[in-house]
Amino acid sequence: MPLAIAAGVVVFVAIVVVLIAQHGKQASTVTPISAAPDAYAANLPISRLVMSESSNLAGGKVTYVDGHIVNTGTRTVSGITVQVLFYDAAKEVSQNETQSLKLIRMREPYVDVEPVSAAPLKPGEERDFRLIFDTVSPDWDGAYPQIRIVHVDSN
Repeated sequence: MPLAIAAGVVVFVAIVVVLIAQHGKQASTVTPISAAPDAYAANLPISRLVMSESSNLAGGKVTYVDGHIVNTGTRTVSGITVQVLFYDAAKEVSQNETQSLKLIRMREPYVDVEPVSAAPLKPGEERDFRLIFDTVSPDWDGAYPQIRIVHVDSN
């Protein structure tokens, strides 16, 4: 009897894990490659891109893309969504990922990031940012990805 109960619990936990994983996949959005950039994106030039990698505790690799953004427009920006396109050796998109831009809050003793809404980018302000990728396509050619601003929250 105890063995049957234990087996039932294991099956239940496995089903819950599968359902959560499927829900997570459905909840993520991918911006189409042909999507137009946000109209305010021209006022938010991105520069000084630097890439780095580190290992995580699970033995995997985390890829970071750091950069600099300036608000040259007249509105205060409280949110930025970017599309990041990684290419393969044939210059085809091997990974298309959409995520919120995170601003670097501090660099010591470690790099800490926060959403743009926590420290809105006022006209004329400039800040450093970091994008974090837990996985990158194995087909990626290793070159800097293309970063496109596809949505801006501003007032």
